[in-house]
Amino acid sequence: MKVFEKLLLWVDPVARTGPTAMAVDEWLLETTEIPVLRIYTWSGDWGSLGYFGKISEARAAFPGLNFVRRWTGGGMVDHRADWTYTIVTSRSEPLAGWRGAESYRQIHAALAESLTAGGISARLSDGTEETGSTRCFENPVSHDLLGLDGGKIAGAGQRRTRRGLLHQGSVAFSEVSQQRAENFAEQLAMTWQHFSFQPNTEEIALRAMARYSRREWNERR
Repeated sequence: MKVFEKLLLWVDPVARTGPTAMAVDEWLLETTEIPVLRIYTWSGDWGSLGYFGKISEARAAFPGLNFVRRWTGGGMVDHRADWTYTIVTSRSEPLAGWRGAESYRQIHAALAESLTAGGISARLSDGTEETGSTRCFENPVSHDLLGLDGGKIAGAGQRRTRRGLLHQGSVAFSEVSQQRAENFAEQLAMTWQHFSFQPNTEEIALRAMARYSRREWNERR
């Protein structure tokens, strides 16, 4: 079963800092009506931690990284060694109304299919491998993706708002090809098309400064 009927694929050509990357996702959640799959990269040495994570633990685990706190849950991620994606959908889409575990499973099932089609073995975790680690890729929870050796290769976090659903995911490979991005879009939706968003740089900068660049936000725990 496809997750969406229609989908816009945005391979964001701009490498962004942590606060700006998070601000773009927030902007997408508040402005888009058609579901969006955004694939993006980071400018500089960045890591992120989940909404409930502790900044002291993140800095101890990954010395030297700059950290930004996500609006979604999940563990700590070193973004120097992954490729990152976001799925945003409005409240009117069925996915936004599903329970968290089911929406998580459906998205990761589509991701597993797309990776397998590209020659990378991937399967859904049943949760028995969970370790409790605060490092994302050391703690496979239910419906995360595992590779051939049983290690975690993909995880994500979600947040639901009055506008819809924000799903922020990370895959343990250093880069993503155009074909891999298109394979993912094809597994997610009945129909999809490339789309290039042009967010207003001033608005994104203001959003970043209002939340994701603030010490009060990033060091709140």
